[in-house]
Parts: sequence; C-alpha cells; structure tokens
Amino acid sequence: MSPTGKQVAVVVGATSKWQADGRNTRLAHGKALDDSDLPVGIRWGIGGAIAQKFAKEGFLVVLTTRTAANAAALARAIKAQGGESLIVEMDLVSQASISQAFATIRERVGDPHVVVYNAGYLEGRDLPPEKELLEHIPLEMLETAQHIASRGPFLVAKEALPAMRKRGEGSFLITNNASSLRGRKRMTGQSLYYPRVMMRTLAQVLTEEYSEYGVHVANIVIDGLIDSPGTRALPRARQHPEIVMNPMRIAEAFYYLHTQDKSCWTHELQLTPFATKPSF
Repeated sequence: MSPTGKQVAVVVGATSKWQADGRNTRLAHGKALDDSDLPVGIRWGIGGAIAQKFAKEGFLVVLTTRTAANAAALARAIKAQGGESLIVEMDLVSQASISQAFATIRERVGDPHVVVYNAGYLEGRDLPPEKELLEHIPLEMLETAQHIASRGPFLVAKEALPAMRKRGEGSFLITNNASSLRGRKRMTGQSLYYPRVMMRTLAQVLTEEYSEYGVHVANIVIDGLIDSPGTRALPRARQHPEIVMNPMRIAEAFYYLHTQDKSCWTHELQLTPFATKPSF
C-alpha cells in the first residue's frame, strides 16, 4: 500500500516511442508532432493508456521510463484526471538501474500489487532494404532486443514477484506482439522482434511457478497497429483506419485481467483490431 492507502501499479515503459516526441515518431516523420488535438488516452500509446486506466480505478501508478522528462506530460494528465502517479527512472539494460528503481518504489510507495511490463524498442527499424537479412544485423542490436525482451522481464520479475508470492496475490502482465508466436523474416522498417519468443516463454514459466501462490502472470499479444500520435500520421493508418487499435480499449483488457477471479488462470491473451475484450 502507498502512504495514501492506495494499491500500487507499476507500468514499466509507461511512455511510447510513438508519442508526439518519441524516437519512432521522429524517425518516421523527421520531427516531433503536435498532439494537442488528440484524445489524451492515446497520446502515450499502450503504456500511457494503462497508467491512466489504473489511476482512474484508484491505484497509485508508478511510471517508469529511462528519462523522467518523457513521462512528465503523462503524469500531469493523470493528475488532471484526479489520479496519483510517481515517475521513477529505469534503464532496462542495467541490472543496477532496475534494482535501484524498485528499491525507490518500495521505499516511497510500497510493494506493487500490479506490474505491467510494457517495454519496447526500435532497434532494426532504421536499417535499409538491402540489410533485411540476419547477416547484416549488428550484434549490439540483438543484445538490446534481448535486454528488453528477455533479460529485462526476468530481472523485473525477480524484483516484483517475491512480495506478491508472500502476500498471496498480485498480477504480472506482459505486453508482447505476434512475433512471439512465430518467427518471421524481418521486413524493412521493423524492429528485431524474434527475441520476444523468450518473453512469451518466460510468462508461461512464471505462470507454472507462481499461480499456486495467487499471482496472475499473463502474456498479452497485441496483434495490430496501436493508435498514437506517431502511428496515426502513418499512411497505412490513414488508408486503413480499421486496423488501428485503441490503446484505451487495450488498457481496459489489462485491468479486466487483473480483476478476474484468480481461479481463472490464463498465461496468454491475444488482442486484435477486431477483438479487444478478453474471454475465458
């Protein structure tokens, strides 16, 4: 519990690489975009939407990001909605940074009841068409993908799950994508996504190990283009609005998973543009 008596939800990766000034937005459009006319619920992608949803439901939400300034606008939005948040810097490439971040969280607001692992990366997106094949992928690019997709959730789980196990309840929810289901050739403009298979396997393992202690672990596969300032401006989003997924609907699915009777365990949920409500 936080000092205000609220349960704590930690969103790892609360900001988005596709937000108005995000790395992908600048890469795709060559500049930051104006998001002032967009709904506040979509401005920070899935992470921001999840943070806003849990804050509206009465949680104190911890927003983790590599640089605190990235989440400042999101924190202001949550406050304007009557919610409460805390920004904590965390670099998933560094074990020391992860440990320090969770030490700060425990000291300032207590152990989390919910951890949403929503970290993303763009490594691979800037490679030209003639460098699609694996032989052209720099080792550093693979290592970054592994840090975020497998090593990162492993280290975060080690920080968060012991307290949930001892308390006998909690949720560890992982945002993933369809590349975790099947290996596919990396196309031009795509990130190096196949290390996310390990992320999915980790969720399955943690379900096996921790469900008996009341901890709900799930791998949520987001199979579609997420609405956000940077993606909304893409030609394919304009041409095919039906494929664009509303992050607020996705956030509702995450909250739904957390609130379900924990006798209904699932280790995986797949959301598409045409199905964003989970069923068991």
